[in-house]
Amino acid sequence: MILCLAVTIGFRDTKHLTNAQGLAIITVMLVTTCLMSLVIVLCWNNSIVFSLVFLLFFGAIEVLYFSASLVKFREGAWVPIMLSLFFMIMMCVWHYGTIKKYEFDVENKVSISWLLNLGPSLGIVRVRGIGLIHTELMSGIPAIFSHFVTNLPAFHQVLVFLCIKSVPIPHIRPEERFWVGRVGPKQYRLYRVVVRYGYRDVPKDDIEFEKDLVCSIAEFIRCGDSDDQNGSLDGATDHACERLSSISKGLPFQEDDDSEVNGSDSSILSTGKETYQNAVGPKAKRVRFVLPKDAQIDGEVRSELQELTDAREAGMSFITGRAHMKAKSGSGLVKKIAINYIYEFLRRNSRGSVTAANIPHASTLEVGMVCQV
Repeated sequence: MILCLAVTIGFRDTKHLTNAQGLAIITVMLVTTCLMSLVIVLCWNNSIVFSLVFLLFFGAIEVLYFSASLVKFREGAWVPIMLSLFFMIMMCVWHYGTIKKYEFDVENKVSISWLLNLGPSLGIVRVRGIGLIHTELMSGIPAIFSHFVTNLPAFHQVLVFLCIKSVPIPHIRPEERFWVGRVGPKQYRLYRVVVRYGYRDVPKDDIEFEKDLVCSIAEFIRCGDSDDQNGSLDGATDHACERLSSISKGLPFQEDDDSEVNGSDSSILSTGKETYQNAVGPKAKRVRFVLPKDAQIDGEVRSELQELTDAREAGMSFITGRAHMKAKSGSGLVKKIAINYIYEFLRRNSRGSVTAANIPHASTLEVGMVCQV
């Protein structure tokens, strides 16, 4: 609205407005014709000859109108060109900054050997609860995790490296949305979850998202680490112990208030008539995983599911990285302006994957890092 008012007040002449509108419309038509010729070949699988005939016939007509509009460049037609140039620069800077940020994350990710040297307790105090660490990496340990544990002496008993990816298709089937894997040995209680969304998928609210996440991890634990249970995600890992498996249907669980549970005990694992109980503090959410009647689980799997249940009852926290991009010393002036000012402004005023997933702000902890690219 402000832009339209500025152009109208600035020109004060309908002739100039008409010239600007004419160039904008004919440019859209010309671009559409060029893209349509690609659709004919790539999507409709027609011959290249037919695509070229279409492009030459309609393109020749539109080029004539386009050249006629360019003649009036100084009489108002410069406005759409300047606006297009401005927005293209913004998109190029955003794309460049995003690539540099990802390259920084890949170059500074922590190796598995570093994690193994810390031991099962990770060298810190493990407290009850589930800690979700958001990362763009599908393999390796993000630098934000090492930055966190070196500054704070405690972390959650169950850690999940969460990666939310948008794929270039409209919808992802629910049974193909969650990919779960393990990071390090079992006793470390570290998992990696990749959640995929199509560009027309609407993420669930935070409560449903948390439930689906916990159910997927529980099903992964129950089925074991068999790589062929539901397939593996290609290109997702660079280490055997980080292989991801698709979870078509999570292990369901129920959450009850204390008023709905008799006494101070609640079942955390139930299958048929068999119940395994665990005492928790008052006024806590009681979590119960519902196992299939013919389920056969060993003591190690049962212990891991029980620990996941205890962590779920204690609550879930989201740890995200607040990366501050900064050009390295000695960089050129153009790079400094692009990274330090334009990209940082766009990043501060754009939604991230965590926001798109409806993660509640009340349980989110941001850890700041300076990324020199």
